[in-house]
Amino acid sequence: MSEKFLYNELTWPEVAKIAKEDRVAILPAAAIEAHGPHLPLDTDVVLCNEVCLRAARQIPGEVVLLPPITYGYSEHLMDFPGTITLDGDTMTKCVQGVCQSLARHGFRRILIVNGHGLNPPYLDAAAHAIVTESKGQVVCATISYWGVAQLRQTIKELRESEPGGICHACEMETSLYLAIRPELVDMEKAVDDHGLPVPDSFRLDMFARVPGSSGIMFGPYWSTRSTTGVLGSARKATREKGEAFLKSAADGLVEVIGEVRQMPIRPNVDHH
Repeated sequence: MSEKFLYNELTWPEVAKIAKEDRVAILPAAAIEAHGPHLPLDTDVVLCNEVCLRAARQIPGEVVLLPPITYGYSEHLMDFPGTITLDGDTMTKCVQGVCQSLARHGFRRILIVNGHGLNPPYLDAAAHAIVTESKGQVVCATISYWGVAQLRQTIKELRESEPGGICHACEMETSLYLAIRPELVDMEKAVDDHGLPVPDSFRLDMFARVPGSSGIMFGPYWSTRSTTGVLGSARKATREKGEAFLKSAADGLVEVIGEVRQMPIRPNVDHH
């Protein structure tokens, strides 16, 4: 079994061989968009791809890692210069096309790893299309990298911010970028911005809600919530937290990949 796992570095005969090894094809999907005055536009891409890369390095014979989908659905951030957006249908078809290509080459297990908050509906639609097109003979699943259990536990242990402190260009994302490419983070421009006042159930945070609030899902135009592009506590970020977050995210993703590999592929049964 070959230990090569970077899809773009493979030759076509190597792809043909690897597809027969029942590896999981990992597809990072993120966005290019404004991340406050202190982080680069490629924040989502860099963070998502790094988590996937660190996971793949642990189990190179079990995965193949594709180049990331760089652009996502970011219409809500278009008020901030630099943001690039695809419309939702284009996003879905782009991801679906990549996964269809993988399926045609023989890959039967695909995991789309999301790195951007408003991508999930379109990634989920693409993944479901692959499952239905194959009559269930391809496992195509999605997860946001911040959804793995280990990272959620580490965030719970290390975060210093209150609910609303981890959302966008925040304590977590800034810490992660500091751990990957600190020279591109300008902490002198980092701000703690929890946005304009909203009801508690509308307060956005990846990991915590105001006690007693409900889980409303809402994607606001960012300029109606924040004047900086930040929602969260960027000043509470540290490189040390970022390293811990990266390790737990990668370790957790390895476990998720293991579950994708173990997922039974059974024939569907038409009961008409």
